[in-house]
Amino acid sequence: MAKRWYVVHAYSGYEKKVAASLRERVQLHEMQDVFGEILVPTEEVVEMRGGQKRKSERKFFPGYVLVQMELNDDTWHLVKDTPRVMGFIGGKGDQPAPITEKEAEAILRRVDDSMEKPKPKTIFEPGEMVRVTDGPFNDFNGVVEEVNYDKNRLRVAVLIFGRSTPVELEFGQVEKT
Repeated sequence: MAKRWYVVHAYSGYEKKVAASLRERVQLHEMQDVFGEILVPTEEVVEMRGGQKRKSERKFFPGYVLVQMELNDDTWHLVKDTPRVMGFIGGKGDQPAPITEKEAEAILRRVDDSMEKPKPKTIFEPGEMVRVTDGPFNDFNGVVEEVNYDKNRLRVAVLIFGRSTPVELEFGQVEKT
């Protein structure tokens, strides 16, 4: 039987502890042959704090852990009896359904992509009001006209002497109002 990906519902905030406990229990019960990867789907995000870029992790499915395994009674009980695990997502209570290979690949790709190019922590949309926090237009308010996520830049229409002036700024130079 092939290993499939299952989604395990864990207490929110304890996803990493649950993943570590699962790995430990798999080792303890010597079931490495029926378990594959155990991971918490996270992506790297960049934010500006104190004028410096800081990378941090953000869970994009808070409260869930992905487990690659062959489903049988022993593996089901091992996962179900792990502390802070509420159960499986999908299927019936005693017969959980795996996610499709396509879904699993999409999640894994998203994790890999964020490692190569971290996303900004704050998402901006055209039409939003922002306040400039850095640079020559410090403390000016403006409206987002265009967002370029590839270059981490925004075009903001700032009112200067009563006229709307487009200004090109980095994500770290503005904050939402």
